[in-house]
Amino acid sequence: MSNTNQSERPRASSIQPLKLTLPFLKPYSGRLILAFVCLTIASISMLGMPVAIRYVIDYGFSGDNVESINLYFMALLGLALVYSLFASLRYYLVMWIGERVVADIRTAVYCHVIKMSPTFFEVTRTGEVLSRLTTDTTLVQSVVGAGISIALRSSFAVIGCLIMLFVTSAKLTLMIIALVPLVVLPVWLYSRKVRKLSRATQDRIADSSSIAGESLNAIQIVQAFTLEKLQGQRFSESVENSFQAARKRLKVSSLLSGLIVLTAFSAIVVVLWIGAHAVIENTISPGTLGQFLLYATFLAGSTTALGEVWADVQRAAGAMERLMELLSSEAEIKAPAEPQSLPESGRGHLDIQNISFHYPSRPEQNALDGFSLEIQPGETVALVGPSGAGKSTVFQLLLRFYDPQAGQIMFDGVDIARAAPEQVRERIAIVPQDTVLFAESAMENIRFGRPQASDEEVRLAAKAALADEFIERQADGYETFLGEKGMRLSGGQQQRLAIARAILKNPPVMLLDEATSALDSESEKLVQEALDHLMQDHTSLVIAHRLSTVIKADRIVVMDEGKIVDIGRHDELIIKGGLYARLAELQFKQNLADVTGQLKQAG
Repeated sequence: MSNTNQSERPRASSIQPLKLTLPFLKPYSGRLILAFVCLTIASISMLGMPVAIRYVIDYGFSGDNVESINLYFMALLGLALVYSLFASLRYYLVMWIGERVVADIRTAVYCHVIKMSPTFFEVTRTGEVLSRLTTDTTLVQSVVGAGISIALRSSFAVIGCLIMLFVTSAKLTLMIIALVPLVVLPVWLYSRKVRKLSRATQDRIADSSSIAGESLNAIQIVQAFTLEKLQGQRFSESVENSFQAARKRLKVSSLLSGLIVLTAFSAIVVVLWIGAHAVIENTISPGTLGQFLLYATFLAGSTTALGEVWADVQRAAGAMERLMELLSSEAEIKAPAEPQSLPESGRGHLDIQNISFHYPSRPEQNALDGFSLEIQPGETVALVGPSGAGKSTVFQLLLRFYDPQAGQIMFDGVDIARAAPEQVRERIAIVPQDTVLFAESAMENIRFGRPQASDEEVRLAAKAALADEFIERQADGYETFLGEKGMRLSGGQQQRLAIARAILKNPPVMLLDEATSALDSESEKLVQEALDHLMQDHTSLVIAHRLSTVIKADRIVVMDEGKIVDIGRHDELIIKGGLYARLAELQFKQNLADVTGQLKQAG
């Protein structure tokens, strides 16, 4: 799925991917039928116009038919009115369907992608997904909406004009049909090339979106390291690559369009030349030739329109194929066919049994190796260890973002692999070290913990997290827009909002990737108070970075290289020495004398 594997992607070999839009069209079959009726009436009225013009030419200008000329012109005007009315109705209906279907496709793709497991995002760049949601769906929209409108109208016109041409003059019509391969052949020859180049263009656009997304999401790092010029150069090169791919496609498309116009009108000129001689020889009337000319002109115009739409269809087929790649992707983590329900009164009893796990992208390296740990309801357990020990992996597995290769995790007596992931995650709240806030108000950011919560419940959670005081100081209080990623708040304020979100959710299990490691002393004290409130009466698993946290933990689990090397309380582990004592010196930045002093204060 990633751009590194683009060369391995299957190319659209036909317009078959567009058939995948049919399930999205089905709910609007009533409007489609109505659009088809409008199209039929508009087409019939259009096909009647040349007949009216024939009578105007043959009889309307004759002195013997002065009274009938009004009738012919009224008939022509009436047909024009009917055509304009039903053509506009057809256009509205078809364009509405196009907009609606593409909106449904966008929603379906987004809702599917957002449920994918982290493994999917290890190999798929976010920018590419966004490109497919925007650029690719726009291409599909151009065909499902305007493209279908033009294709249906032109197809009716081609069929109707061919029938009326036969009725008008079979001899001249056979000559046109003999020349049709000259029009069809360029379309057939170039369509596959247009499709291939269209897919390449979309891939290059996705590259640009990925680069832009990555750099804009890390704008402070880009500016701090003065990488603006480098990132601008990378993006410029990517845009230039997409332009070059588009230029190749446009060259082929424009050549195809020009050939269609040239061959179609050349065929008409040849036939008219023959028809002009027939008028001179009195084998057909001038009105009949005029009628034939109009039908031939309609036929040429409709054929040209179909040719141009065909090029767009090739592009849309490639775009739809890319969208369907996303929709057909299956999440590696999903509910079993018959999921087992967790007990209604969840207590938060966790039992991790002999887990062995490696990340899919690093199969040669075990993140956890024979890891076993039982956590009783209401217990607070701190995970301590050097970087890469596997602490965060424990969180990932508890949230069932991944499944272990061996062992099982029991949640209130139920193996989480047998439960629906959503039900497991509903009973867990996480406060990450790097807080994630959305471009919403403070009220809505907290409410993400429990979307159905009332405003008063949100405020109570904010007060419990000691966030109420700084929220109320904002210009619009709880309705203050926080900016993208909560950029308007300090680190400590962001953490307290994340804690408020977890308090509002109020599940039996709390996972805390301790949020105080990068804060100043005052912010740390406030956040720590909020965390203490959060952990009350909950099963809490904490990745500890500060001494204050481990002192208060019921048990400390010391991890190294994916294994548990020791378990105990702070004072017990200090007396034992070993890895924990070294971490107390280094990671917690305390010497043994300071530790002793803090133990006395804690006691």
